[in-house]
Amino acid sequence: MDINRKTAYLALIDVESKKSYSNLAINHQVIINKPNSPAFVRELVYGVLENKLTIDYYIDQLVKTGASSLRAQELTILRMGIYQLGYMNSVPEYAAVNESVVMARKYCRGKDGFINGVLREYLNKKIQLRLPDRSEDEIRYLSIKYSYAPWIIELWLEHYSVDFVESLLAAGNEKAPVTVRFNWLKVMKNDLIDSLRKKGFEVEEGHLCRNALNVKGSRLLDTEMYKLGMFTPQDESSMLVAEKLDPKHGETIMDMCAAPGGKTTAIAERMNNTGRIIASDIYRRKLDLIDKEARRLGITNIETRSWDATRVDSSMVQKADRVLVDAPCSGLGVIRRKPEIKYKEYTDELELLPKKQLAILSASSAYVKPGGVLLYSTCTINPKENDQVVDTFLRKNTSFKQVERTLLLPDKDKTDGFFICVMKKDENLI
Repeated sequence: MDINRKTAYLALIDVESKKSYSNLAINHQVIINKPNSPAFVRELVYGVLENKLTIDYYIDQLVKTGASSLRAQELTILRMGIYQLGYMNSVPEYAAVNESVVMARKYCRGKDGFINGVLREYLNKKIQLRLPDRSEDEIRYLSIKYSYAPWIIELWLEHYSVDFVESLLAAGNEKAPVTVRFNWLKVMKNDLIDSLRKKGFEVEEGHLCRNALNVKGSRLLDTEMYKLGMFTPQDESSMLVAEKLDPKHGETIMDMCAAPGGKTTAIAERMNNTGRIIASDIYRRKLDLIDKEARRLGITNIETRSWDATRVDSSMVQKADRVLVDAPCSGLGVIRRKPEIKYKEYTDELELLPKKQLAILSASSAYVKPGGVLLYSTCTINPKENDQVVDTFLRKNTSFKQVERTLLLPDKDKTDGFFICVMKKDENLI
């Protein structure tokens, strides 16, 4: 059995059955199985996840009982086979079919003939397979073509034009670049660029943040440069949060939903490891990730603590120069990095998110000194979690005024989808 396909299969099963995040599932299975081509594994896993509804729509036309009647094991093997046959020009047809049959003998015994038959039927009929009629049901058409849960499309169509939404859907299926934030506590930008290029990586400077580098190459996190804390993987949209917060040397900063700490450590680097950063999160185990990253990066000005951000800590009222609320959200801006988000069910928890976000923002505003800064951000493209939360807060808290509001979009800005609103507290308050 091909070790690369086996690794991809096991990662997909983890995502499907254990609801694991795709990036974590891939990393876990790559470490265990040691495939000779991790890039092939990632392409196959992300390709299947990005096109899952489209592939299942084709399976529905090839299997009388439909995709929903199949067990996770055989459905996953079929999805992998069809993705290789329909989307990966580098894979010979015979290899895609034969390796799928071999895998079926291992993971769903007795179904190898069925898997072989469906894949060969796909080869015979793939030219004839058609998407749903757009004129009859536009939401279903977009859902199948771009492989998104219908509720996401309906949500965006409530606020944006069809052309805008279709551009967002397409951008969410594109491969996200690998972007890193260089750590100026340990290295100068040009020196890091030279070192990376000497190791065979392609490097370009980012277009939004001056400490961003786009890097192409494999095993970036295995390099000594990473282990020594010279850089951190982070999208430019996320880096921009720390830039917009604009922390100064020696200030007191509170990061209210800090884990896993990418923005926290970015703030610390901008402060040149001075002042005091209080990084809070409700889960202690997640705070351990921040502590570990701070050690790798050589940062010592971060204090982590477990705290429910919807509650006010009376000991910190009006003690912070700047407060960051990077609120928990639906994550619709990071779909290109976590395609499994496209298939979330719309639950009461998602419905109640804006209420929770407003509660966190309201409680956190108590920590801001007169004249201080409050920044609210999310990694979603949902006005109910973004503009409506901020507008409600500003209406109820007249001591705060908006400084600027930014919405970054994958199709337009070539970053993750991100919302950032900077607010300032009246400095004349007693």
